[in-house]
Amino acid sequence: MSTVQDMLEAKGKEIWSIEPEKTVYDAIAMMADRHVGALTVVESDKLLGIVSERDYARRVILEERVAAETLVRDIMTSDPIVVSSDDSVDHCMALMSQNRIRHLPVVDGADLVGIIAVDDVLRAVIRDQSNELEALESLIKNEEGGSG
Repeated sequence: MSTVQDMLEAKGKEIWSIEPEKTVYDAIAMMADRHVGALTVVESDKLLGIVSERDYARRVILEERVAAETLVRDIMTSDPIVVSSDDSVDHCMALMSQNRIRHLPVVDGADLVGIIAVDDVLRAVIRDQSNELEALESLIKNEEGGSG
């Protein structure tokens, strides 16, 4: 069973963060530039929250705010649900499903060490299942060869 650490090693540990006093426009521009759907919100190396495209859609567009005038702190999700490097893929999948979220910051102790998205979890599940299938196929082949 894969862990969060395995997912971070597969995707890379690069973290895209923004400060809470930046504008939502800055956040959306950074997301577009980095091809990500969420940013961690960090101040003085402390995780304060997470801001996503979904936050933008619900708290800026639908509320008819102006992205260039609205601050990230005004729309971010404060105190986000987090996981640690040793958490399992199944745990992450359960958290994402139960809370209807697509991104999980990874925190070890007090340190932000990464962020995983739902597609990272899905890739890990597929990789785990593929490995299990290969192991079963190998076992069957070995049993067939030995009973001949």
